[in-house]
Amino acid sequence: MTPETHAIASPTQPAAVVIAREDPSRTGHPDLPRAGKGTALKSAGHVIVDSLVAHGVERTYVVPGESFLDVLDGLHHSDVETIVCRHEGGAAYMAEADGKMHQRPGVAMVTRGPGAANAHVGLHTAWQDSTPMLLFVGLIPFAHRDREAFQEFDIKAWFDTGAKRVMVLDHPERASEIVAEAMFAAMSGRPGPVVVGLPEDIIRQQIDPALHPAIPVAAGGMSSTDAAALQDALARSSKPLFVTGGNDWTQASADQLTEWLERHHIPAAAEWRTQGTVSFDSPSYVGPIGYGRPRPTYDLFEETDLLVFVGTVPGDVITDGFVCRQDWNKMNFLVTVDPSLRGRSGPVSRQILAKPEAFVRDLGGIDLPVKEEWKAWTERMRREQEQFAALPPAAPSAGMARMDTLMANLVPRLPEDAMVTFGAGEHTNWAHRYFPTHRYASMLSARNGSMGYSVPSAIAASLAYPGRRVVTIAGDGEFLMNGQELATAAQYGATPLVIVMDNQEYGTIRTHQERHYPDRVSGTQLKNPDFAMMAQAFGGFGVRVENDSDIPAALEAALEAIDEKGQFALIHLIVEQRVKAY
Repeated sequence: MTPETHAIASPTQPAAVVIAREDPSRTGHPDLPRAGKGTALKSAGHVIVDSLVAHGVERTYVVPGESFLDVLDGLHHSDVETIVCRHEGGAAYMAEADGKMHQRPGVAMVTRGPGAANAHVGLHTAWQDSTPMLLFVGLIPFAHRDREAFQEFDIKAWFDTGAKRVMVLDHPERASEIVAEAMFAAMSGRPGPVVVGLPEDIIRQQIDPALHPAIPVAAGGMSSTDAAALQDALARSSKPLFVTGGNDWTQASADQLTEWLERHHIPAAAEWRTQGTVSFDSPSYVGPIGYGRPRPTYDLFEETDLLVFVGTVPGDVITDGFVCRQDWNKMNFLVTVDPSLRGRSGPVSRQILAKPEAFVRDLGGIDLPVKEEWKAWTERMRREQEQFAALPPAAPSAGMARMDTLMANLVPRLPEDAMVTFGAGEHTNWAHRYFPTHRYASMLSARNGSMGYSVPSAIAASLAYPGRRVVTIAGDGEFLMNGQELATAAQYGATPLVIVMDNQEYGTIRTHQERHYPDRVSGTQLKNPDFAMMAQAFGGFGVRVENDSDIPAALEAALEAIDEKGQFALIHLIVEQRVKAY
């Protein structure tokens, strides 16, 4: 048998380099013969790292494995910071949060079999939250495939239904090309996760190090007919409402939309767990919409005569289980670059194929006389939102600690650019109600209702923005799912404020249980350790608070530990059961 011959095309050497490569299915030693005298070759694993650098990736979240050692070696001395995590689920959540904060995918790296299985939770979050993310998975050697080798699994069968694309690097010379394709797939259309499999023998092979250029992502925009249709719909509307959502914004586009809405006295609501695109204190902001939403926005969908969704679609959560806004005579404009409108329900009057930034750019060309009905509509909803978000008394009460007291003392101390993260549970509603989100991506959460997201996302946020105040609110059930990542925070200098609301139960499930099976509590009660001592053991500051009167001093000490000692800080708040934010 003779070696295969492949021509490698690169931006600098189109089809100029010819490399002889042995068929990896017939050899256990994958290194390529040195070809092209004088050519400095690199391993495919190192080229992958170079490609990530070229695409602007600043850090990758890793649980190491022998299956991708060559990539780990490439990260040594590279410009990409390697964050070594304690569980693949935590690493995947960190990468997902990273993708929410930036205009490029977050990157996680895990090993085959068990590692890939553990990372799946972050992938599902990225899929349902439309977050650009790359998950690199080390695989068994090419030569061992389909023999049930140690930790072997079918990567496409596992991930095909939960990722935008699943690719496997079977040809080493395509290493840089596959990174570029994965980046493009994660960002184009509706953003989402992409999985890239890396067979351990393939990534060690020597190749031409020329890098594939980044593939431009189309942003779309409003056509003249789109603009005319929207302008006409607005002109005929008495109660228009914009709904912002998704992870495809920039701060500039958020600012431009806010300015346009305020100038026209038109209100905007936030998709569930995406607050901050229109600032918390904007006169146009009228609150969040989603599960457990406050009453001021509960009936908005039926009352408004024109809905304009920007960056998102009216899906299950927004429509209260495909119930709200299902009348096909209603007027809905959907602004999304996803032509499939995946996840939407109810009427579609017009789709505008555009990313938020492109839409907002073109929206600036629409200038309408302000109607008195718009002013009255917006002012009414804004007053209700302000009443809902008004802080409770800061003075502690007698008895057990209360989240109301903590929020009343915390919020006035937050800087303008403060960020909040959380996972899933009734504890999140204190953030929905009170946390002042003034900027895009100042609220990071798992809109698929995934628990365990709070601590990893807070670490990712603190590493990305070390000068900002990052707060995470975790339930006691959620905290223990990824609380071990506080070791990662200590190792890399992340300094979030972690608030653990301990009510000794899975509160959301208990609420559903009380509704359907009253007085039959089953499977929801918890007995917890001392989380403050855990925080101290991991190298941070921890304080346990049982009495409401101790909250101000505990908060003061926690913030001092962050600001003066450079530690993360955890407040373990022991609260009564069945106390809710609203």
